Amino acid sequence: MHLRELSVTDFRSYPAATVALEPGVTVLLGRNGQGKTNLVEAAGYVATLGSHRVAQDAPLVRAGAGSAVVRATVVHDGHESLVELEIVPGRANKARVNRSPVARQRDVLGTLRTVLFAPEDLALVKGDPAERRRLLDDLLVARQPRWAGVRADYDRAVKQRNALLRSAAHLWRAPRAGARRSGGPNLAPGQSLDEARVGALDTLRVFDGQLAQIGGALLYARLRLLRDLGPYLQEAYRTISDSETVAGASYRSSLPEPVAARVADGEVPDQDDLVQALLDAVEQVRAAEQERGVTLVGPHRDDVLLSLGDLPAKGYASHGESWSLALSLRLAGFHLLRHDLGTDPVLVLDDVFAELDSGRRRRLAELVADCEQVLITAAVPEDVPADLLGTARVLEVTLGSVVPTPTATGD
Repeated sequence: MHLRELSVTDFRSYPAATVALEPGVTVLLGRNGQGKTNLVEAAGYVATLGSHRVAQDAPLVRAGAGSAVVRATVVHDGHESLVELEIVPGRANKARVNRSPVARQRDVLGTLRTVLFAPEDLALVKGDPAERRRLLDDLLVARQPRWAGVRADYDRAVKQRNALLRSAAHLWRAPRAGARRSGGPNLAPGQSLDEARVGALDTLRVFDGQLAQIGGALLYARLRLLRDLGPYLQEAYRTISDSETVAGASYRSSLPEPVAARVADGEVPDQDDLVQALLDAVEQVRAAEQERGVTLVGPHRDDVLLSLGDLPAKGYASHGESWSLALSLRLAGFHLLRHDLGTDPVLVLDDVFAELDSGRRRRLAELVADCEQVLITAAVPEDVPADLLGTARVLEVTLGSVVPTPTATGD
């Protein structure tokens, strides 16, 4: 799989630009602020429908423009597909494949697959659990695009359940369970607090079932993914760091013991067992959820614990070790997708080499040499290992203009 052409209109700093790409290594070279990362961000958006830099779409639209358009021509097994995405802040985005509209934007997922490593990925090691959950979920979608729908359904179930917990908070906290009020703002005419509480609890249990069914499926998929990712992570870290230290990743579930302990030990329980465990868990924390107005158990509360040897990476790993571990996570994802899909995703290295010492640069260059397509951004040629730069096609990016360098074309 590779990108043959990437085109943007009113995306970030670009009024318009079209970049012809080829298999092999391409280096986007230019000083900071010239728009290199904007281009690889556009490629990543086609693959994931999201940005690795911002959570919302609005910053992706050039100042003063009403919308942005990203077009990508993708070659996979000799067949070309054209993906077109229109980003419209505050409204539903539009998507087309081969010039035909798709019913849902997420139907384009899987046409292009990328694995992107950027300086922001240091948060995979040092940041909040949400960063590590997103890593797993994005890999799930890249592996099987249908998980985008499951993830969206789960997020919706949590939001609806939280809204019910908040809206019924006055019922749980009311001091007089048997009191009756006529036509009050929160009770039906003649309805008692006891009756209202029973009704709210019945509705909550319906949401419990949705949370458990969808959450159990998502949790099961995450655990299987993490189990499969482990060997690739260990090998990637060993190679990048040139160290015998074993990199590990274990899953910390919000489920109570003993299920959480089994999961932390690397076991993947049956999906039905996870669904039942979630149902049991919400019953156990019912009072606390009613008090706080928020869902306290489920995949949205989980974490991935990264380790180097016997120590947790967060708080113990040095800066260089943290970089190596974050990069190894991305490379592990690349090799997992290569194995599962039988084809390479597009590997994107955004301003990565500048953060690595000479040994790590050289070893990374050796690792990516056989990838079908690698897109690299760098501020100066010295940031890219000479052997890699010598075989690469180099595009110079200056104030939104993208042109091949004379050395790259041989002119």
